[in-house]
Amino acid sequence: MSILPGRDWWTGLPPAAGAAVMATGIISVGLHLTGHEAVSLVALVVAGALWLVLAADFTARLFGDRGRFRAEADTPAALTAVAATTVIGARFSQQGWQTAAAVLLVLATVLWPWLLFNVLRHRRRRMPGAAFLGCVATQGLSLLAASLADAEHLTPLARAAMAGFCLGLLLYVAALFRFDLREVVGGAGDHWVAGGALSLCALAGSKLTASPVWTGSAHTTLRTVTLVLLALSLVWYVVLLAAEMRHPRPRYDIRRWATVFPLGMTATACLSVAEPAGIAWLRPLGEVLLWIAVGAWLLTFAALVASHLTAGSGAPGR
Repeated sequence: MSILPGRDWWTGLPPAAGAAVMATGIISVGLHLTGHEAVSLVALVVAGALWLVLAADFTARLFGDRGRFRAEADTPAALTAVAATTVIGARFSQQGWQTAAAVLLVLATVLWPWLLFNVLRHRRRRMPGAAFLGCVATQGLSLLAASLADAEHLTPLARAAMAGFCLGLLLYVAALFRFDLREVVGGAGDHWVAGGALSLCALAGSKLTASPVWTGSAHTTLRTVTLVLLALSLVWYVVLLAAEMRHPRPRYDIRRWATVFPLGMTATACLSVAEPAGIAWLRPLGEVLLWIAVGAWLLTFAALVASHLTAGSGAPGR
């Protein structure tokens, strides 16, 4: 028996695996904001490696298994390809690697309309938390565009980021009407995106609020909207955490990475909103939530390893 993964471990990954990149990437962003640079860079390397693996799988399916590719491109989880790319790009921008961040923005922008159109065509009633991934992917584009606009002083890009921000809010509202609220007590992990999407909206809003492009009433409105979004995401956090404690779901599921991502996103949103909004207590709150997210990442990774070892022990000779 071998416990080492074979080639099929990555060629058989579902689109939902993109949430692992999103979770690791946003934790790297949060660690950078709190000054833990060495650990942040380690997380960035891990996120980048995972992104390359998923990009290779995406390309292999595109050219080698078109049937499976078309089937998976119609599911909301396919949008994790866009969201993961924008999160990595935002971290690159933090690091000062603006050219690499711009390349990822172009790549994500090319993928976004096609995947979003396919997903919206196949919407249905009573969807799981993945329904919010249209909002997440769109706000990811807004976040990355706003980050690049701020770093390179590009006013047109800042305006494009604002357009993405507004569209993302509309997509959130549309997804909320299709979200099956029963997922809160029975979801496999991606139900947390209901709150995490709002946290990403707040994070993108904080980047726009900090931009010198928006002044006067526009700045005041952005600040107010961002704070409302952050408050709503914290309400979701409390509700979802209470539901987890009341109805524990300890079994590993790949969709649990879509739990870690909102945990990290809410923490990062608090850290990012604190300065432009002028609310100092959000920073210590964000730091506490960040270490909760790091702990959740470690637990989920341990559960992943344990599930692989269990699967390997049941397949002698592999």
